[in-house]
Amino acid sequence: MENFTYYNPTKLIFGRGQLEALPKEVQTYGKKVLIVYGGGSIKRNGIYDNVLAKLDEIDAEVFELSGVEPNPRISTVRKGVEICKSEDVEFLLAIGGGSTIDCTKAIAAGAKTDVDMWDIVTKKEKATDALPFGTVLTHAATGSEMNRGSVITHWDKNEKHGWGSPHTSPAFSILDPAHTLSVPRDQTVYGIVDMMSHVLEHYFHVATNTPIQDRFCESVLKTVMETAPKLLDDLENYEHRETIMLSGTLALNDMLSMGLRGDWGSHNLEHAVSAVHDIPHGGGLAILMPNWMKHILSDENAARFKQLAIRVFDVDASGKTDREAALEGIEKLREFWNSIGAPATLADYNIDASTIEAMAEKTVIARPEFGNFKTLTKADSVEIFQASL
Repeated sequence: MENFTYYNPTKLIFGRGQLEALPKEVQTYGKKVLIVYGGGSIKRNGIYDNVLAKLDEIDAEVFELSGVEPNPRISTVRKGVEICKSEDVEFLLAIGGGSTIDCTKAIAAGAKTDVDMWDIVTKKEKATDALPFGTVLTHAATGSEMNRGSVITHWDKNEKHGWGSPHTSPAFSILDPAHTLSVPRDQTVYGIVDMMSHVLEHYFHVATNTPIQDRFCESVLKTVMETAPKLLDDLENYEHRETIMLSGTLALNDMLSMGLRGDWGSHNLEHAVSAVHDIPHGGGLAILMPNWMKHILSDENAARFKQLAIRVFDVDASGKTDREAALEGIEKLREFWNSIGAPATLADYNIDASTIEAMAEKTVIARPEFGNFKTLTKADSVEIFQASL
């Protein structure tokens, strides 16, 4: 494995009733608080009122930014930055899922600079500071509650980019699985695919001697696959929500990637699709990742695919070549995602071949090649998109 330093500054506050910790955590940073949230589901399920009641306990002055999009827009980030600067906001609180948290990270960084946040998102500039922020997670999926990463979309440019900074890890994250009990089935499915895809991105790397990391990844994948069907049959089951919620956090808080660098090519492909078509991130990954796997599979890397197939998907490799076992494992991943209701083709979102060129161009807008396990070009993107129709 590669040399590494592991540090995660986020305090994870996990379990039933943990919103009780909110006043104590917030007052450490100040009383002028901007709450950031999405389309209003937190008002329907009572989380909004509960959060305001807790903030009222410390006499917080609360400002609000609502309407964060599923693929958060730079325009919304800019609105939040303006509120922070004009009202001298001291602390931000994201109430929602990964999109809301990602947006909050960008607002926090933007509030401490005169640089336009899109220049930071596109890595023309670097964030040098950020306002402190916390999260109240309401959807298990992205792991943004315990990492520094963020993904922001510029809809006018049809661009979507991931970015991150040492300054954009949450100070704390409150994870009460009860807050996810009302998440609809389709959003639950997208979250399950998203967290599995994060683990799989870690799994495909070129580092050597990673038996612990491999087993960590395999364990999380097996646990999610065992729990997901039970949860989808009983969406208000607290214990299943608890397992899925912790899995999503572990999938992307850097624990699984200690000493290695994952691929992330599938995420680059999906960002290009949803930048053009604004589809759910988890849905796009369900379509693209198995096709990415088939595209990059070769005799040189088949052994890693075979290991995944045997250990996670219970493929019997007896009498099969590494490549045959690998392909069976990829098919079993596709079958599992299909079985829980995830989309399988771009046609499921009414996407046809007419935008392949535009999407492929987006995959190389930052650099001409991408992917760490297997380097891809625009031509590869075209082939993977064609296979995904």
